Amino acid sequence: MASGRNLGHGNRVWTASARSEREERPDGPWRASVYEVIFEAHTPLGRGFDVLLLVAIVLSVAAVVLESVESVRRDHGDLLLATEWIFTALFSLEYLLRLSCVRRPSRYALSFFGVVDLLAILPTYLGIFFGGAQTLLVVRAFRLVRVFRVFKLSRYVGEAQTLVKALRAARPKITVFLVAVLAIVLLMGALMYLIEGPSNGFSSIPRGLYWAVVTLTTVGYGDIAPQTAAGQAVASFVMILGYGIIAVPTGIVTAEIVHAEKFQSGAVTCPACGTETRHNDALYCRRCGGCLDAHDLG
Repeated sequence: MASGRNLGHGNRVWTASARSEREERPDGPWRASVYEVIFEAHTPLGRGFDVLLLVAIVLSVAAVVLESVESVRRDHGDLLLATEWIFTALFSLEYLLRLSCVRRPSRYALSFFGVVDLLAILPTYLGIFFGGAQTLLVVRAFRLVRVFRVFKLSRYVGEAQTLVKALRAARPKITVFLVAVLAIVLLMGALMYLIEGPSNGFSSIPRGLYWAVVTLTTVGYGDIAPQTAAGQAVASFVMILGYGIIAVPTGIVTAEIVHAEKFQSGAVTCPACGTETRHNDALYCRRCGGCLDAHDLG
């Protein structure tokens, strides 16, 4: 029952997104035709366009990754460069078509997908003036989010909304937690600078802060380590403290996710009076006493 409700929530999110897209549908016949192919996936042409777009995105990102390998770049550098420009030209044309076929181009340009679409083509042009900028083309991978719309995976959209709500709800607690962690890092870094000093590698407080972060997060690169007994005692305390600290944000976010899922899965509308009940174990409406289970099963 809960999974069905979550699926329903995802469908509501999907419906709201579709309604927003319909509001951007242009009036002109050719613009409406282009819009239907580029922005919608319910027609064969629209779905085919989106599938080809996803394939092109994967291939373009793969080309960027391969170009970073020295042996591949040495043997196939010209081919990869030509491939990069071909994909950039196609994506640039697509971006211009998206701007031209929507009713309000500025709204699309400032939306999440609009910004990502722009960032997906800019690095190639910036690479003319700044060497290595093409590496940033991996941002095109974010365009693969469209796979949820293309293949109508609305349930995943609903689950993504649950995760976003949980992170927003946990933000105050996470903020307090991070402030406390930063205070501990500052204290331990300064303390190790005082105890060990430049002779043992702790040449400054920032260097001590770096050591504190690496140790507290249990990474432990080993490029700098305390040499004195007092410093090793402090380091041992920080290591043990790190294991306890790592579990805190995980517990906070997990608790908020569970709360958000209960809140969503428990949302039932009474068929008799229309009152929404948000308790996961509710069997009867809190206002009129109508049976909620009968409505769900029906």
